[in-house]
Amino acid sequence: MNLPLSGFGLRDKIVLVTGASSGIGAASARAFAREGAIVLAAARRAAEGEAVAAAIRAEGGRARFLQADVTRQDDLRRLVDTAVADYGRLDVAFNNAGTDGRFSPFLEQDDANYDLVMNTNVRSVFWAMQHQIAAMLKTGGGAIVNNASMGALIGFQSAAVYVASKHAVMGLTKTAALEYFPRGIRINAVLPGIIDTPFQDRVWGDEASKQAFANATVAGRSGTAEEVAGAALFLASDHASFFSGQGLVMDGGYVAQ
Repeated sequence: MNLPLSGFGLRDKIVLVTGASSGIGAASARAFAREGAIVLAAARRAAEGEAVAAAIRAEGGRARFLQADVTRQDDLRRLVDTAVADYGRLDVAFNNAGTDGRFSPFLEQDDANYDLVMNTNVRSVFWAMQHQIAAMLKTGGGAIVNNASMGALIGFQSAAVYVASKHAVMGLTKTAALEYFPRGIRINAVLPGIIDTPFQDRVWGDEASKQAFANATVAGRSGTAEEVAGAALFLASDHASFFSGQGLVMDGGYVAQ
């Protein structure tokens, strides 16, 4: 395979990013656009999502915002249908949207939290990949990146449902990769650790708790949304042409200890 001499070779690729209104999703949408991709930035929150797309266009990039709730299959289907109808294909999908739900001791986890987390983190990825794969098969292939978290590898106290959901995302990633890598679709995942985003602010509740966990990494700090975006770009690019069903761990060395 002839790889690009520089950059990620994503110019003019049609890229869908979910959860693009803030944090890792917003940083990834900007990063794909800076590489020359045409970005469909999807999220529930319209004002924030429109602001991300507008900022990309102000920098000279190409982006549009599409409002969508990933817990609704019709919305996920519409995102793919829009890409195909307006651009002829979908080259890359970054299934980034997710929720932490409610962290609490195992016996305090309830059905409402289970349904919220599993529907947002797992069923949405299952639905999304079904529509994305079907579209990519018609146009010769593509790349899918899922956001699985380092919680896909280890456990965390008070996070049973969240951790289970991220293990499930890796299961979906590996299985779909086995089936569709021979047909030109590369499916992998990023597994971020503690990343300095609004998501982590909600999880930890206060800066001292967040910093204490960051200090437990080998790096001694939190990661940035831009660092995760760089990993998503790599996995979406032909530089990762021999990656299939893998989870790229970005945790400052936490799980290596």
